[in-house]
Amino acid sequence: FSVIAKNIEMARTQRNKATAHHLGLLKARLAKLRRELITPKGGSAGATGEGFDVAKTGDARIGFVGFPSVGKSTLLSNLAGVYSEVAAYEFTTLTTVPGVIRYKGAKIQLLDLPGIIEGAKDGKGRGRQVIAVARTCNLILIVLDVLKPLGHKKLIEHELEGFGIRLNKQPPNIGFKRKDKGGINFTATCAQSELDGDTVKSILAEYKIHNADITLRSDSTADDLIDVVEGNRVYIPCIYVLNKIDQISIEELDIIYKVPHCVPISAHHRWNFDDLLEKMWDYLRLVRIYTKPKGQLPDYTSPVVLPDGRTAVEDFCLKIHKNLIKELKYALVWGASVKHNPQKVGKDHVMNDEDVIQLVKK
Repeated sequence: FSVIAKNIEMARTQRNKATAHHLGLLKARLAKLRRELITPKGGSAGATGEGFDVAKTGDARIGFVGFPSVGKSTLLSNLAGVYSEVAAYEFTTLTTVPGVIRYKGAKIQLLDLPGIIEGAKDGKGRGRQVIAVARTCNLILIVLDVLKPLGHKKLIEHELEGFGIRLNKQPPNIGFKRKDKGGINFTATCAQSELDGDTVKSILAEYKIHNADITLRSDSTADDLIDVVEGNRVYIPCIYVLNKIDQISIEELDIIYKVPHCVPISAHHRWNFDDLLEKMWDYLRLVRIYTKPKGQLPDYTSPVVLPDGRTAVEDFCLKIHKNLIKELKYALVWGASVKHNPQKVGKDHVMNDEDVIQLVKK
């Protein structure tokens, strides 16, 4: 009830400079209450629920989220050839169904997450476990019915936001460091429209933090500060998949194509799947590295796939086996990341997509 009460109080409060302080405090209290709701009290025995602890396989994981009966299961079975129970009534899929596709040499795990319903973040339905799985995904596809997209989109985004999942956002540029003594040290490197020293102090006091260094490096909101203090937020790219385009006109389709992060498809007729797969690949930002045994041609069929930002030679070795880095003398690399082919590099060399590597052991 306290969550609802706080929501009502926030809705009633007028937004201006004078009330910003009060609103910031309410937001902090709400975030704390929500976190208590999501993390179950006591032992973990009944917390997981059957069918939800899906082992992570492949190079990336994509979660399909959407209201019941928007065509998630049809899309998944047509993409991956996996049979998730499909029927034309709501709430058919009740457990997580994994499927795997191979695309551009990478193994990508697709998860059909059961219909997320309103109020899942407040502990209703099976929503809690669904979201726990959603937080581990590298990309989220929100599947929407093209005939009623906006209402659904807002509700799903609101549910995911309540669980600390931030879609298509970068982590806020805020420095936060706890200390043992010295009070709150607040600095802002640019003009702030919402936060001031007092608001920051009261939000931190709500978390019982009285000694910390806070640096705001961009124009930040109270929500940004709460995200940083909570520290359990995940930032996941997201694509909106508008299904059932066989039911609309060409003019409407042209308008949809202009919406950012959107891909219109028809799961039933398998229309526009290539566009969807291409966009999924772009958003996952995976890097493929081909291996070359000594005296042989490179193996272009099964690349080692690394996430963007962790593509050094050392990361490559760790992906294959943790002891490999100890035996490494140097590596030979062909491709866009080196000046001449092949180039002799050490373990810190960062590789680009589709580079070829040969390891030389001690």
